[in-house]
Amino acid sequence: MPSRIGIVGVPPLVVIESINLAGDTIVDLDEPQVRASIDQTASHIPRAYCAILRTVALNCLHLRLDQIYIDVGPGKCDCALHVAEVLADMLPVPVFRTRNQDTRSFGHPLCASRLPLIEKFLRITKGVQSAAPYPPMEACQPTCGFWGVPPRDFTLLAPFPDTTHVFGWTRCMENKTPADLEMERYFNPAIPTVFFSQSFCAKSVLAKHLAAKHPRAIAVDCDVTAGSSTRAKIEAFLELSGLQPDQRGND
Repeated sequence: MPSRIGIVGVPPLVVIESINLAGDTIVDLDEPQVRASIDQTASHIPRAYCAILRTVALNCLHLRLDQIYIDVGPGKCDCALHVAEVLADMLPVPVFRTRNQDTRSFGHPLCASRLPLIEKFLRITKGVQSAAPYPPMEACQPTCGFWGVPPRDFTLLAPFPDTTHVFGWTRCMENKTPADLEMERYFNPAIPTVFFSQSFCAKSVLAKHLAAKHPRAIAVDCDVTAGSSTRAKIEAFLELSGLQPDQRGND
């Protein structure tokens, strides 16, 4: 019977390859996997931690897992290192700490494609579970940019046009090089760009810093879900940038 392997962040390629070869099932613990209140994690993870790491703990409270691999290196964050300690004490299964510093480039065809932005993110996050290269895709001419990490709540992505290019850690994620800071801090100054981070995430500093350098940008963050004010802020920014509703993903 295949083992159920939980992953947090982007473990090194050698880890993913070994799981794939064994035919085991990968469960992405960064994504909501259970219908339960995130407040159940309060006794384990402080509310001042980002919703992604709290989601990791929530999944672990409810899922049957055989092993967990968690990236605690520069490709994730210091908070993940501390969460790994909590998980190791909380769970009866092995928790392996990894440090992904891979440099082999897989490219980022999804980030530059014309797919709806939600579909881009669904495929990029799913791609972490495989060591296989991506099929080629035709790049589109960008009209908008999204920089940052995958949000916990993908409805945040709905207002963006299909011609949105993706930058930041999500691009590093697709490239399978999560610690590539040069790639992470890259943005296109020619297109209006939303710089996004989860609330309480250390990457909020870089998001705000780069947004201040960009000629047409806004920095936003949200915690567990994308509230109406955050979504309204994004929609207003897109409209003021000249992207009409019929050019966006909400009509």
